[in-house]
Amino acid sequence: MSDYTKKIISEVKAKNPSEPEFHQAVEEVLESLDIVLERHPEYRSARILERMIEPERIIIFRVPWMDDQGEVHVNRGYRIEMNSAIGPYKGGLRFHPSVTLGILKFLAFEQVFKNSLTTLPMGGGKGGSDFDPKGKSDNEVMRFCQSFMTELYRHIGPDTDVPAGDIGVGAREIGYLFGQYKRLKNEFTGVLTGKGLNWGGSLIRPEATGFGAVYFAQEMLKTRGQDFAGKNVAVSGFGNVAWGAVIKINELGGKVLTLSGPDGFIYDKDGVSGEKIDYMLKLRASALDAVEPYAKQFKAEFFPGKRPWSVKVDVAMPCATQNELDGNDAKELVKNGCICVCEGANMPTTIEGFKIFNDAKILYSPGKASNAGGVATSGLEMTQNSMRLPWIREEVDKRLQQIMKNIHDTCVQTAERFGTPGNYVNGANIAGFLKVADAMLDQGLV
Repeated sequence: MSDYTKKIISEVKAKNPSEPEFHQAVEEVLESLDIVLERHPEYRSARILERMIEPERIIIFRVPWMDDQGEVHVNRGYRIEMNSAIGPYKGGLRFHPSVTLGILKFLAFEQVFKNSLTTLPMGGGKGGSDFDPKGKSDNEVMRFCQSFMTELYRHIGPDTDVPAGDIGVGAREIGYLFGQYKRLKNEFTGVLTGKGLNWGGSLIRPEATGFGAVYFAQEMLKTRGQDFAGKNVAVSGFGNVAWGAVIKINELGGKVLTLSGPDGFIYDKDGVSGEKIDYMLKLRASALDAVEPYAKQFKAEFFPGKRPWSVKVDVAMPCATQNELDGNDAKELVKNGCICVCEGANMPTTIEGFKIFNDAKILYSPGKASNAGGVATSGLEMTQNSMRLPWIREEVDKRLQQIMKNIHDTCVQTAERFGTPGNYVNGANIAGFLKVADAMLDQGLV
């Protein structure tokens, strides 16, 4: 790493203390960009990196709401509007006790590159609250969402900032948020994505991130003359991303052996398929945030407090949360003969883990490339809203598959162009950066 990029990372850490996830995201991207800055000194002269790392706008607000017993609670709401060089801010809302400013800045920063890779006209943003919807009644969630949107609505719009769902924000929450926006603005516009199908949503949006990650992994495997047929796969998580991935892996002939949650992971030697996939929806809706009930229901093995990366598999797909796969996990996967690691979550692999995969020449893709299917389909939802015309399931799926193929090819070609063939991290970081950087140069000092 050059002295210039080291200096930027030091400044980021000094200006943004106690935000390790944001530091990690910035460092991972900047490690890829030295060669770009050597070839294109104009980016350095215009301080593109320094501008890209600093959010265009950070909105922080209080969210008071009343529970069913009449008690008042106060949470904190956020929206990070990171970069709008190539389109309106686009990124999810996360409702979870772990939400902090640093977490959302890391997610917003990743979103800028991810959205750039889709080739759709979307900038990057992220938002949410430390509110926990788990265990809350529908009325409590509705009151919270209405209070949250009462502040947020003035900062968003179909041509300004288009939020979506994320952890803790599903169809129910999007519905309540949209209803309050419509009431306040007196207009029906595509201001949120992930909407209900009968009021502007897109088919396969809930499954899209998982579908897209599997499509990306399939393209990776093709570079080695292989595919999912007959492959054993470890999947982490059991939410929307994991659910979509499991469906598509089965369609392509693979066998999913694991799912995981905060309580541990299950190992199902017969594979997660058929009614077991349907059961994932029941798990999600139960608000238990646990996978042990799956083991009891289908007589699978349950490993409390463990992660699924010790299982012998051909493909690993981390689909849960950030930093869920560390250096020790990476060594275990390599030792067990894993040939492909494809991220479905945002930054689920630590920097140490990536370096182990890279040294072992394992196919490895960062989430900003392989989990872009969700935001890509959100972009397709925005298009359908603008056209006032819904597409059939097959049309959306076909467009998603082509977008993921294009992202894969762009990563491969960019990595080769900059002297690191096969390095998907460099390919994704550089390709995502170039489009945004050139747009920022074109638009002047903004």
